[in-house]
Amino acid sequence: SNRKLTQPYTVSRGSELEGYCIDLISELSKELGFKYKLSLVKDNRYGAMDASGTWSGMIGEVIRGEADLAVAPLTLTAVREAHVDMSTPFMQTGISFLLRRDSASEESSFSLLSPFSTDMWVGILVAFLLTGLCIFLVGRISPTEWAEPDREEHSFTLLHSFWYITGALTLQGAGPHPKAPSGRLISAIWWLFAVLLLACYFGNFSSMLQSNSKHVSIKTFEDLANQDVMDYGTVEAGSTKSFFKNSNNPVYRRIYEHMERKKSYVSSMEEGVRLAQGGNFAFIGEAVSLDLAVARHCKLSRSEEAIAMRAYSIAAPLGSPLVKNLTMAILKLSESGELTYLRQKWWASSCVAVDGAHTSEALRPHDLRDLFLLLGLGLGVGLLLALLELVSRARNQKSCCSVMTSELSRRFGSKGESAEQDDSDKSKA
Repeated sequence: SNRKLTQPYTVSRGSELEGYCIDLISELSKELGFKYKLSLVKDNRYGAMDASGTWSGMIGEVIRGEADLAVAPLTLTAVREAHVDMSTPFMQTGISFLLRRDSASEESSFSLLSPFSTDMWVGILVAFLLTGLCIFLVGRISPTEWAEPDREEHSFTLLHSFWYITGALTLQGAGPHPKAPSGRLISAIWWLFAVLLLACYFGNFSSMLQSNSKHVSIKTFEDLANQDVMDYGTVEAGSTKSFFKNSNNPVYRRIYEHMERKKSYVSSMEEGVRLAQGGNFAFIGEAVSLDLAVARHCKLSRSEEAIAMRAYSIAAPLGSPLVKNLTMAILKLSESGELTYLRQKWWASSCVAVDGAHTSEALRPHDLRDLFLLLGLGLGVGLLLALLELVSRARNQKSCCSVMTSELSRRFGSKGESAEQDDSDKSKA
C-alpha cells in the first residue's frame, strides 16, 4: 500500500532528500513491503499541543490524517502517546546543549609558552643555536676579529657567542661586540629578529590574557544557568521546552524562566545551530541531533552532560495496524546491526581534531616565516662576508689556496699545536 510520510529536517542534495530517517524508512519499507511518498512538515515543527488542544507540527498532521506516519527524531512522551500511536524507539538520546568551541567548557591552559605553538618554540631554538654558531665561526674566520691567531686570544668563544645573542634577546648588550662587517651584519639581523619576535610574543601574550579573563567555563546546565554572559534557548514547540517547563528541578526551572523572559526560543533546529555558530548563544536540544550538527560544523562543541534520557519513535494515528509491524521491523534492524551502521554512517565527523583550547591562537612558524627567512639570509651573507675577508687577505700571496688552507688550520687548530709552536719559537730565540 502507499503511505504518506511527513519528515522534519533533512539534508537536500539537488531534488533528493537524504539523512538517517530517509535511510531508516527505506529499510523499513523493504522489511514490511510497502511503498511511500515523502513530504516535509508544513510548519517545520515536531508537534506541540496549544491551550485549545490543537496539535501543531508532524503530530498534528498525523492526527488530522494528512500523513500516515511521522518519521523523525520524534521524542516519545506521555502526552504524544495519548494522541498518537508510537513505535518502539529506534534511537536513545538525552537533552544537552551546543555552543561554539571558543566559548566551550574547556579549562584554561594558559601559560607563558601559550603565545607560541610548540613548532614555533622549536624553530626559535634552532634559530638561536644557528645564530650562535655563525657568530662563533665569523669570529674565527674573519681576520678583522682575529688578526693573529698565534699571538692573540680569541674573544668570541662558543660560550661567549651564545651569551652575546642571549643578551640581545633580553634587549641587554653583552660585550665585546663584533668589529668585522660580517659579525656586525649577523648581530644587526639577530637584533632585528629578536625585537620583532618579542613584539609578536608580547602582543599575542596580551591578547590571550584578555581573552582568558573573559573566558566563561560552561560545562553543565548549572553553569549555563549561573552565568549571564551567554544567551541560550531551544526549539519553541518541542518536547525539550516541555521538559524544562514541567521540571521541578530549581536549575531547570531557572533555565525555563530565562528563556521565557528573554524569548530566546528558535523556530527550528537549523536556526539554533546557526545562532550557536555565530557565538554568544547556546542551543539546547537533544544530544543525538546536536552530535550530528557537531559532526557537520567543526566550530561547534556539545556539552558532555546529557539529562532527561528519552527515545525517538515513529508516530502513527491511533489504532494504526502499522505500529505493531513497525515495532517488529525496528527490532530486527537493531538485532542485525543495521541501526548501528546507519548511526555510524551519518554521524561520522568530517572535522580535523583540534589540539587544545588555545591552539588556534598560538603563533606558528608559517605566521612569521618572513622573519625566519630574513634571519637565514643574514646568517648566510655574514658567513660569506667573513670568507671574503679571509680570501682578500690571501690574494696578495703567491699561492692563494695554500694560504687559505693554512689560515683556516691556524684558526681552527688546537691550542696544543699553537703552544708547541710558541715554545719552539722561544727556544730558537
